[in-house]
Amino acid sequence: MSGAGGLIGGAALGTAFNVLYDVLDELITKNVIFAPLLKEIKSRLDSLAPLLKDIEKSNRKLDLSDKELVDLKEHLEKGIEVVKKCKKIRWWSLYKRYKYANKLIEWDESLQRLLEILNVQGIRDMKDSSLSVRNIENVLSRIESNLVIPKQPDSDAWCAVPQLPPLVVGLDGPLRELKMKLLKDKNVSMVVLTAPGGCGKTTLASKFCQDKDVKDTFKDNIFFITVSKKPKLENIVQDLYQRKGFPAPTFENEVSAVMLLQRFLKEEGQNPLLIVLDDVWSGSESLVEKFDQFKTENHKFLVTSRSEFRGYGFPYHLQSLDHDNAMKLFHHSASLGDKSAHIPKDLPEKIVERCKGFPLAITVVGRSLCGEPIEIWQKRVIEWSKGFSILDSETELLLCLERSLGALDKEMVVIKECFLDLGSFPEDQRIPAAALIDIWAELHDVDTDIECIANLYELTKRSLANLVVTRKDKMEGDGYYSEHFVTQHDVLRELAIYNTKKGPVEHRKRLIIDICGDNLPKWWREQKHQPMKARLLSITTDEGFSTKWHNMQMPEVEVLVLNFQTKNYGLPESVVNMDELKAVIVTNHGFLPADLSNFQLLSSLPNLKRIRLERISILSITKNPIQLASLKKISLFMCNIGQAFNNCSISISSAFPNLEEMNIDYCSDLIELPAEVCDLSKLWKLSVTNCHKLSALPEGIGKLENLELLRLRSCTELSKLPTSMKNLGKVNFLDISDCFSIKVLPEDIGEMSSLRKINMRQCSRLQELPPSVVDLEQLEEVVCDEETKYLWESFSSCLNNVRIIVAKENINLNWLHKTHF
Repeated sequence: MSGAGGLIGGAALGTAFNVLYDVLDELITKNVIFAPLLKEIKSRLDSLAPLLKDIEKSNRKLDLSDKELVDLKEHLEKGIEVVKKCKKIRWWSLYKRYKYANKLIEWDESLQRLLEILNVQGIRDMKDSSLSVRNIENVLSRIESNLVIPKQPDSDAWCAVPQLPPLVVGLDGPLRELKMKLLKDKNVSMVVLTAPGGCGKTTLASKFCQDKDVKDTFKDNIFFITVSKKPKLENIVQDLYQRKGFPAPTFENEVSAVMLLQRFLKEEGQNPLLIVLDDVWSGSESLVEKFDQFKTENHKFLVTSRSEFRGYGFPYHLQSLDHDNAMKLFHHSASLGDKSAHIPKDLPEKIVERCKGFPLAITVVGRSLCGEPIEIWQKRVIEWSKGFSILDSETELLLCLERSLGALDKEMVVIKECFLDLGSFPEDQRIPAAALIDIWAELHDVDTDIECIANLYELTKRSLANLVVTRKDKMEGDGYYSEHFVTQHDVLRELAIYNTKKGPVEHRKRLIIDICGDNLPKWWREQKHQPMKARLLSITTDEGFSTKWHNMQMPEVEVLVLNFQTKNYGLPESVVNMDELKAVIVTNHGFLPADLSNFQLLSSLPNLKRIRLERISILSITKNPIQLASLKKISLFMCNIGQAFNNCSISISSAFPNLEEMNIDYCSDLIELPAEVCDLSKLWKLSVTNCHKLSALPEGIGKLENLELLRLRSCTELSKLPTSMKNLGKVNFLDISDCFSIKVLPEDIGEMSSLRKINMRQCSRLQELPPSVVDLEQLEEVVCDEETKYLWESFSSCLNNVRIIVAKENINLNWLHKTHF
């Protein structure tokens, strides 16, 4: 037998090892599904072979009990069983692929625990072994964290910098920026480098350590430590000492480990010192803190993680590759070279485009296509065009990305569920945070908008999404989230969708359906009146969809998300059977507002609480009588409103008798708020923002006796406020920021007895305040500009408890991209 297996003798332990090695060899050549992971395990066995050989030869000398060897033998035999079962898995069985890939990983982890036990028994001190156990542990850690085994020397390599891959692209710019921070900025001693798994964080950290300027600065005081999931400070400190040639210290507890770490940094840090903490998992803030607290001008720390560690170090986010570098990496991974002449130019372009600059995706796809006939390349592109995920064929990529979700512990279950919901929206589109607020409130019982936004920050911190705030001012915590959006790398979106597909379709919690033309999924066309269990249903259609819906039996759906691009769109007739439906999100991704038909079908739903419409002609939905007795919240974003509500066959108060919240954002044709809005007696929140043609509010607005929040943000043509506002006795927050046409406030504004906060930033034409402001006894905070600050200061003797905040402009240009909403 060739390879490492031939190094093991014929005894019980060697026999099990040899059988496992042979089965791996066979499966790698015949089964592409698990090939990347199996190659890593086989490479692991190549490294372990010398050690296992010495164990069998020297077990008595090392005083090992039979039990440890029996356990190791049994574990190798279990590995044989798992690998043999992998031979039977077919590529289309998503659940089994994921299940057995995890079994392989679990087997790997158990092997590592067995090696730790053997380590305790004295194997680590073997002098004649060609590979130390600690070196093995380092190899195992890198396998787990990167699914790539860097070639290590046979001698002990404590804290050694991993070797760079044969080709490194797209990191010259980030390298310059890291050097600028860690070598030249005296105020920065720690940089936290974050990105999703597979984006090249470890490669960039290794490249940084091997840069000439860095080596000239730190010389032999460069330490590279792979931390991974369950870090032990004691092990890290031992590695640091052994890297400098000292005996490994022993510890009574973690306190003594901290003391020895401090001593090490103090002694070795007399000269410039660099420590890289690679692959630090979420939840390891205490470890980062222990290093951060010992920072000095000579100590520099580079932390790589999929999660941000806010409060520690300078945050640096690694971006995806640009097109040119992505193509270079793909050509190298696919070993095209001169062979590229036989591959049509459009094929690599389409494949690289699908990977969206994600280095690991480019690498594994390139390797999987390397040497394959052109038909295999073409088949892959055809499959993707039919809606197949890149993760369907690339197990290595899937497992790497799954680790990001695995990092969400039991306390973060809701965060993981929120991540999976992000797949409900089309790729390459900003996801409105306001839509997610509606979804999460009903699906996950997230009661407040603040909690929803906090969840988005958690996802951003873990590099699973990116929260983009486009508002121009820096004010936070005021409850205005219409200018908060979420972006996500397409590969991460595919990860979310992939996770929703586990298990039979009729039992999935989420059904996310992407329809090209009128090509419905086969399971939908063939559905034989079998009800689905989904709580969330998302349907995305393109411009070729003709709105011919097949029947859907989905009685348990609570959230319906519809994304479309056509000028005319009709709600599915089957919504009348969705008795549990609580939230409807309808988004037109076309350029102009679309007509929406069948809206009256929603009147039959007893539990519908929330509706959000984007780029919809409201006139098209008010042609037919509608009555939504249970509706609590309606949001209209970039809709055409015109006189739609005035021409409605039923009054607003009759259509929405229990409405509590109305949001109207970026509705450019809204000139005057319909007077009937004032009859919504249960309304507690009215938000009208960025409606630049709105010139007047109805005089009857004072009838909204339960209103608590009135937001009229960025309504630039609004010149005055109704005098009846004095009757809004429950309003505690008034936002008229960016309403720069307002010249005066209502004379009797002082009668708004509950008013606690006013935001009047950029109300530049306001020349004076009415004397009645002195009666605002509950007023606590006023947000204004330098130009209008003096207006309030003149009343400071009467308004002792009022805090005046001068708003500053946020110097970023995110708001310029609103056309891409």
